[in-house]
Amino acid sequence: MKKIITISRQFGAGGGELGRRVARALELPFYDKDLILRTAMASSALSPEQVRRWDERVPATFGFTQSLFDFYNRPLSDKLWEAQVKAIRDLADKESCVIVGRNADYILREFDHCLHVFIHADFEWRVERMTHLMPDTPIEKLRMNVKSVDRARNAYCARYTGWHYADATHYDLTLCTSRMGVDAALEHILKAAEHI
Repeated sequence: MKKIITISRQFGAGGGELGRRVARALELPFYDKDLILRTAMASSALSPEQVRRWDERVPATFGFTQSLFDFYNRPLSDKLWEAQVKAIRDLADKESCVIVGRNADYILREFDHCLHVFIHADFEWRVERMTHLMPDTPIEKLRMNVKSVDRARNAYCARYTGWHYADATHYDLTLCTSRMGVDAALEHILKAAEHI
């Protein structure tokens, strides 16, 4: 039977690492940034560079006048969203896999064979974790980055789904890596995946 595991995450909480480790443990394909390229290929109107530019961001220029007067030439982010939805649904129709980010939990909310996971952690723990991953970046810059990425992900999620991305009611499993650690979180996800 097919298994689809979606992992949404706060920046620096370890969601990407957990996604890779879950995929490896279950011998499933893993999709994260490479899904961006699949998305671009699914839409001939979008180049990979355009997709990367708008990835998980709401354009600052989007507004009422643009939507009113530019109806047929919609903002790139709307085109990207539609291409991304198609790409994710196509993947879920074809194979078992692990998908990190991309609002895959929302896109696949009607699929029965899914486990939707949210990874979060205390702010300072996330900053500290990022200092090990990005040792050349000043800590104040990392603090700003963590806040900025969280805001961008939340804005993107709210715009296209109407959901707050950290709302636990949208997930089957929420895990706090600053409390339990990444290894214990992995075990919980693998145990939950047995019941898909």
